[in-house]
Amino acid sequence: MIRPIDAGDDERLRDSHERLSPETRYRRFLAVKPHLTSADVRYLVDIDGRSHVALVATLPEADGAPIVGVARFIRIPDEPEVAEVAIVVDDALQHRGVGTELLARLAEQAVARGVRRFRATMLADNVAVHRLFESLSDGPVDRRRQGEISEMEFPLPALPAVDHPAPLAA
Repeated sequence: MIRPIDAGDDERLRDSHERLSPETRYRRFLAVKPHLTSADVRYLVDIDGRSHVALVATLPEADGAPIVGVARFIRIPDEPEVAEVAIVVDDALQHRGVGTELLARLAEQAVARGVRRFRATMLADNVAVHRLFESLSDGPVDRRRQGEISEMEFPLPALPAVDHPAPLAA
């Protein structure tokens, strides 16, 4: 199940982070991060729903609906049509489509809020996430690499056109 994160997800988010392997934590935060601090958790769950949006994937059949994936974007203040994007999926569920679905839904949320491009910073050797972002791109991908870190910026697909009924005559 995929839904927006909320302030009540603080403990589930902390538990989700604890279940990640050290390598997955490092790939997500680009640093050693064995635990989330209270300030980290507060920042990650207290979103505004416009410039900072996060979706979580949960297992509804399990007790407490544990979080097994998180995707978020944070709009860049000086470039309102660009947002930083990040994603992490529980080790046991990687390569099973969870990240693909989370990212697709996050992109829809971003486009609906006026974001046209995602920018992602990741380890240069993280081939899986490079491919995931490339699969979402709706055009050329701009890549930059500095040592072990690479950055990608890419356009998001436009929302499909919605047919609206003709207005009623007065």
